Amino acid sequence: MIVKVCLKLHIMKKYLHAVLIILITGCNAERDRTHLSMIVNQEALGKHIEKLASDEFMGRMPFSEGEDKTVSYLKNEFQELGAQSGNGDSYFQEVPLVQLNGIPSEEMLISGGRKDIILKHYKDFMVLSEKAVPEVELDRSDMVFAGYGIVAPEYDWNDYEGIDWEGKTAVVLVNDPGFNSEDSTLFKGNELTYYGRWTYKCEEAARQGAAGVIIIHESEPAGYGWGVEQAGFTNNNLTFESDRPLVDISAWISSEGADVLFESSALAGRDYKEIALKKDFKAIPLGLFASVKIENNLKKDVSRNVIALIPGTDRKDEYIIYCAHWDHFGIGKPVDGDSIYNGAVDNATGTAALLALAEAFIKAGPTSRSIVLLAVTAEEQGLFGSAYYAENPVYEPEKTVAVINIDAILAPCPMKDLTIIGYGHSEMDDYAREAAEKQGRYIIPDPESDKGYIFRSDQFSFASIGIPSLYAYGRFEGFTKSIEEIKMVIEDYEMNKYHMPTDEFDTETFDLSGIQFDIQLLFDIGYKLANESYFPEWYDDSEFKPLRNRN
Repeated sequence: MIVKVCLKLHIMKKYLHAVLIILITGCNAERDRTHLSMIVNQEALGKHIEKLASDEFMGRMPFSEGEDKTVSYLKNEFQELGAQSGNGDSYFQEVPLVQLNGIPSEEMLISGGRKDIILKHYKDFMVLSEKAVPEVELDRSDMVFAGYGIVAPEYDWNDYEGIDWEGKTAVVLVNDPGFNSEDSTLFKGNELTYYGRWTYKCEEAARQGAAGVIIIHESEPAGYGWGVEQAGFTNNNLTFESDRPLVDISAWISSEGADVLFESSALAGRDYKEIALKKDFKAIPLGLFASVKIENNLKKDVSRNVIALIPGTDRKDEYIIYCAHWDHFGIGKPVDGDSIYNGAVDNATGTAALLALAEAFIKAGPTSRSIVLLAVTAEEQGLFGSAYYAENPVYEPEKTVAVINIDAILAPCPMKDLTIIGYGHSEMDDYAREAAEKQGRYIIPDPESDKGYIFRSDQFSFASIGIPSLYAYGRFEGFTKSIEEIKMVIEDYEMNKYHMPTDEFDTETFDLSGIQFDIQLLFDIGYKLANESYFPEWYDDSEFKPLRNRN
């Protein structure tokens, strides 16, 4: 998953109080980089990226021949480097997944209003179900407007209170009340909290006993347009079976479709978005009923996380985990005659980095703590590989010191900045700052924290069980390329290559020195953690702090 970072100067000013500016001349920065021990092997990085992103690996889709080739390659390379099997005597952790070939009804019927409303699939609504059953449906399910669909005791906020939700469908807004409020005390102001993520909204609706949830899409608070919503749905969805509650139906409707719906409801003529912002908001029955169906063709199978271990010495039962997802989208809809979604940047770079890091740690010699290299499956389908590991950890969470996630390293040259996704959550920021200083770099907090990228890659699965996690890379200013040049490279990737067959390895456009520079920094962070006894903490105002249960 790639994080969109096109930093504008006015955004920089907003975050200036949190940014460490390193005042250093270009020649001194060049000197620092020249004398830094670059233990991460650039040649190995290039070799692994090129191999993993080749057509031979068929886009690395779970449940495919491409998966078999990928996990075998990783196992063999770890073994050859001297890294031990990380799950007992196996390099694999089996991840039971269910492939849902869902065929939704072409229409969603909204009845009970002045007249029936017919919403068209794809044009007006998108729908899925994570329930591994042959058929799911809403059959005249009572629709209730639940505001933002949030239950947050720490903010004295409960959008579900006072309603018996059994069999009903919650209609909710995207994001959280703080978005665009200019009020930093309302949730976290413009910074998206987990309460604003669509995954949370589905989870909370299920916890409340609702049969369905309908999320109203709006491009600005969602962070992407309706077209991205449409493109993100395929018939073949993956999920994993667990005891977590699930709604029968999760649906998204366009803002235009929502306006039509509300004009036919008990809230006709009222500003439903404004109503939802009031702290004393209570869920409002709409006097409408939703009907929609999904037929599922089920395929249960097992995918694999790959785990390698470099044992520590005197503190070997404490672990630093480096994590990256190995999967991409496989073979799909052809674009200009190419149907293989190679995923070179996303995330052959991160997967290759795990192998290069294994080589670097073995070359550096034994560390006090153990190093775990974890390549997870099914990130693109919903963080399922890391979520499964979090529910079924191989290494005790209370003994896991930190997780360093590596996802889509697009460094057009060695970078001056280090952009931290989720800056301000934990003391991992301090470790990152120290390593950045060694390289003559400065820290930038995520300039698009309103988009909630902290929740959109695998570090979130580990943060959810209380393990301090870091996700950081250079993406703003280069040592040899200007801010504008970097911006052009990033925008070209996001517009023309991200999640497309064109995300391929190209020796002319891949600057391996930039990727090496970022991975070297992540090595330095892990090496420091692996040779001390301290456990990094969450900051007091982080929602993840209460989840840490270290003895």
